Amino acid sequence: MRKIPNHGTLRMTKVAYPLGLCVGLFIYVAYIKWHRASAAQAFFTIAGAASGARWTQQAFSSPGSAARGHEVFYGIMFDAGSTGTRIHVFQFARPPGETPTLTHETFKALKPGLSAYADDVEKSAQGIQELLNVAKQHIPYDFWKATPLVLKATAGLRLLPGEKAQKLLQKVKEVFKASPFLVGDDCVSIMNGTDEGVSAWITVNFLTGSLKTPGSSSVGMLDLGGGSTQITFLPRVEGTLQASPPGHLTALQMFNRTYKLYSYRWVCSRLAPPTDAS
Repeated sequence: MRKIPNHGTLRMTKVAYPLGLCVGLFIYVAYIKWHRASAAQAFFTIAGAASGARWTQQAFSSPGSAARGHEVFYGIMFDAGSTGTRIHVFQFARPPGETPTLTHETFKALKPGLSAYADDVEKSAQGIQELLNVAKQHIPYDFWKATPLVLKATAGLRLLPGEKAQKLLQKVKEVFKASPFLVGDDCVSIMNGTDEGVSAWITVNFLTGSLKTPGSSSVGMLDLGGGSTQITFLPRVEGTLQASPPGHLTALQMFNRTYKLYSYRWVCSRLAPPTDAS
């Protein structure tokens, strides 16, 4: 695992991977309430539906966090992109009465993407299982049953015929259900372009600390993927919201604040050869 700095300074190479979704990813754990009814909702939404309760509050027995009384918990996000499948294993620490902080991340990617197995679904399970083993190595055993597991697919599967995409998702879901981690009925899904952009915006602004401080400036997001491009930002001028088509606006509530975001996706031809990561 690698240490995530608390001061918000980011290197571009570290941010590029989560921009695929994080996936929507990972900021949505039990302590963050995002009241949107979309498929891009958080880990904790899925976990709450599966368990009917808050996430585990058991403290990880590392010297620092336990001594400070921090609640430590984990989340697993699979980013099924157009050119590869990536796993992000996140460790969060939550000081009493505060928002969670991302303390560690483990990342691994496999090529090709899930869509490459559209005509041989069974072969897709091997790579998924290999990545699940990575999660087992980096999450303490006692946390497995309480750690949510989610896969979000992006442009690669969106571009497949519906029946082939669903067969791939069903195979992944079978592998997930057989794992020791916490999964829900909607643990595997294809994100639409708006959700992909919003998730990336949340990821960047969570990591930079913009979501934790009321009134702080946010950062806009432009995600150049293998099969689509998303732009998402928080307009500063009310006129921008009024002039935008309704389908380009998304409202979400998080950390007791409401954000009205502009988000739009363009489907495009591939920006990179199939051998490059999107």
